[in-house]
Amino acid sequence: MSETVILRNNISIAAVSLLQTVMPALVAVCVLYAAIWAYGVVMEGFYHVLAVIVALLALLLIPQVSRNGGAQILPGRFAIAVRVFTRWAILLGILLSIGYVVKFSEEYSRRVVLTWSVLTPTLMIGATLVLDSVMRRLLADPLNARKVVFAGSNEVSHALANQLATSPELCMAVHGFFDDRSMDRLQSNGGRVPLLGKLSALASYVKTNGVQVVFIALPGRHLRRVTELLDNLRDTTASIYYVPDICMADLIQARSGEINGIPVISMCETPFSGSRGVSKRLTDIVVAGMILLLALPLMTIIALAIRVSSPGPVIFSQRRYGLNGEEIIVYKFRTMKALEDGANIVQATRDDPRITAVGRVLRRYSLDELPQLINVLQGRMSLVGPRPHAVAHNEMYRKLIKGYMVRHKVRPGITGLAQVNGLRGETRSVEQMEARVRYDLEYLRTWSIALDLKILAKTVVCVLNDSHAY
Repeated sequence: MSETVILRNNISIAAVSLLQTVMPALVAVCVLYAAIWAYGVVMEGFYHVLAVIVALLALLLIPQVSRNGGAQILPGRFAIAVRVFTRWAILLGILLSIGYVVKFSEEYSRRVVLTWSVLTPTLMIGATLVLDSVMRRLLADPLNARKVVFAGSNEVSHALANQLATSPELCMAVHGFFDDRSMDRLQSNGGRVPLLGKLSALASYVKTNGVQVVFIALPGRHLRRVTELLDNLRDTTASIYYVPDICMADLIQARSGEINGIPVISMCETPFSGSRGVSKRLTDIVVAGMILLLALPLMTIIALAIRVSSPGPVIFSQRRYGLNGEEIIVYKFRTMKALEDGANIVQATRDDPRITAVGRVLRRYSLDELPQLINVLQGRMSLVGPRPHAVAHNEMYRKLIKGYMVRHKVRPGITGLAQVNGLRGETRSVEQMEARVRYDLEYLRTWSIALDLKILAKTVVCVLNDSHAY
């Protein structure tokens, strides 16, 4: 199964997924300490060493969540129980091998170790099955389902549609098919899913109806038609998959796999699926929360300076496009006398008369962006990602730059790859915006936590030395 197909963006699903990952380690360590306490054994340092080793091995061996950022189709409960027990047996085997090599096994109470070895897998299997039931209920909720359409009505697309309909854990709801052939020439899908129109109407339908996933199921000989569909869909935020596999260029997070035996390849997908999305969100919350706490005194001083120096609100709110192209409200400290958020917005220029004296200092060192830390905690933005543009600018550039809307497959960021590569501040030409978009798409292709940390570090250097901010 393609790991990128399943996106569990719901915060409850993400939380349960994270709990599934850490639960085995928590159970193993808690049962160990409980057994030590129950038998009145003196807590020596080597028990703490054992707890650390067990926690690390449990995290590596036992969790149900896959390692490559996605999540598998949920297996049966019996298979889950067998898997947990087998992995626990492997963990014990590793511990016994370590004990034999270092010859520390005599230091541990046999009653404690035996009780712990028997009781832990029982509780671990029980907890795993409980979390599995919770996950199944969350995944079966229609509100968590992504809207899906197919380009091409044929045997393979109908087979995949049936798989999606019978696998609620995939979180997908099929709305229909698009095909250029007449109804009498199309293979029957039993009337369960409608034919929505010609292939030429696909992109418009996706934009109008908020479709989140498009499966292109056209024969390989129609490569030119597939390329045209990809070009048309670049103005949407839909995730795009090809069925079956085909070699294409300029892909975003391209990965191949299969869904219950049906091969698929992602052509355009967010990097933040499954556990990778959880790690990205947790990083945002922890780092943004720490910065906000440290910056509160400075933000209070800035707010007072803005209030005293010029009339108007302290915080300027502007509409921007966020994740999946949905409108969000972004906060900034007010730096101008004019508050623009309409159909025509003029970018700030050097020596712009609209900028206040306090605002000039704030913009020079990007201090006006500090309120966006609240946007990050709200889940509207991320610390690192493509910078959000005003709605008016988005509507202009999406018509001029191919693939512009793909940058909205992730949350917008306070800083981004483009900004630390000299593309910060005013964009005077379409060519400059095209360069920004190229960096944004490169970020989507190559994202990692390490890249985020690198961008954050480079941002500090850029803020202190950049002369393009005004």
